[in-house]
Amino acid sequence: MRKVILLILGLLLVVGAVFAAMAIIANKTKPKPRSAKVIKTVFVDTVQNTTIPIKIAANGNLVAKRKLELFSEVQGIFKGGAQLFKTGQTYRKGQTLIRIDASEYYASVQSAKSNLYNLVTSIMPDLRLDYPDIYDKWQNYLNAFDMNKATPPLPEVASEKEKYFITGRNIYTTYYNVKNLEQRLSKYSLVAPFDGVLTEALVTEGTLIRQGQKLGEFIDTSVYEMEVAIGKEYAELLKIGESVALTNLSKTQNYTGIVSRINGRVDQATQTITAFIEVKDPLLKEGVYLEANLDAKKENDAIEIDRGLLQDGDKVFVVRDSILDLIEVQPVYFSEKKVVLKGVPNGDVILNKPVPGAYAGMLVKIFKQSNKRRAVPDSNTASTQTK
Repeated sequence: MRKVILLILGLLLVVGAVFAAMAIIANKTKPKPRSAKVIKTVFVDTVQNTTIPIKIAANGNLVAKRKLELFSEVQGIFKGGAQLFKTGQTYRKGQTLIRIDASEYYASVQSAKSNLYNLVTSIMPDLRLDYPDIYDKWQNYLNAFDMNKATPPLPEVASEKEKYFITGRNIYTTYYNVKNLEQRLSKYSLVAPFDGVLTEALVTEGTLIRQGQKLGEFIDTSVYEMEVAIGKEYAELLKIGESVALTNLSKTQNYTGIVSRINGRVDQATQTITAFIEVKDPLLKEGVYLEANLDAKKENDAIEIDRGLLQDGDKVFVVRDSILDLIEVQPVYFSEKKVVLKGVPNGDVILNKPVPGAYAGMLVKIFKQSNKRRAVPDSNTASTQTK
């Protein structure tokens, strides 16, 4: 009897433990939370096709348009002048850049001029007797002859007899020998052909200058040129005289240039054509690196967007009823940061900032202009909406 009672109690304990465990498990079961859908806020623009000017980016260094490399055609000692022959020295047009000692050569020139004067003087008695009609003009020539000035040109001959007479006295040969010596004498002084500055000085006062030696470099600082290489496909679009916007590397200074020359040959290695941009500004220096934007052509019915918005090379995202969709477009020109597109219908709403993880069919929320008073949310900012 006692065993029966213990068995019944044991069964009751087991059944009670099972029901208690089931109750505990039932109490731990909670309803599943509903998943929240992330809706990203996007920035958009409404498409309005217009005429987009295509600008070709180019760069290069400025070079003086007028540059004079100074070489010596004669030999002698470099003599000092009114201004020192030093780098950075400015000269006005007509001022002497370099004077080379020509005292010895000057003496030989004067000797040759004296010889010519004596020859003309020797024929005067014969002219008085045989050619009295031309005597006066040759006498006037002698009266105007100055040993300290350039040799005056010989009188023009009026007849064949006069020509033969003058030629027979060796006057023409002597005259042109004198002019040749005078021409060489002028090379002992180098004169500035324009206003400018000395950018290179390779000799100093007292230096023995030899024939053919380079003396320095002289440039005109009023006009510079920049050589740029343009793709051959734009060769026919560039025109001489077009304005070009120029900037320095730091984007702090802007200049305006003009296309002055265009090379007629395409570089076979790079398939580019060379254009020269002329620019004037007192602040510019030779060697300054500038960037240029050349107006190549204008594309009608097109838009310009950031290159980062282009998908797979020919698609862009549009927003239709708060849903992202991809449409095919026609890229016509790529710049460093922008791309010009055609084929986007007017009125379509496109993204103007990239959205990380964007895909066709994605639910988005358009950023409203009225919200600009508040802190502008980042494109990654998401709002949650519970179904």
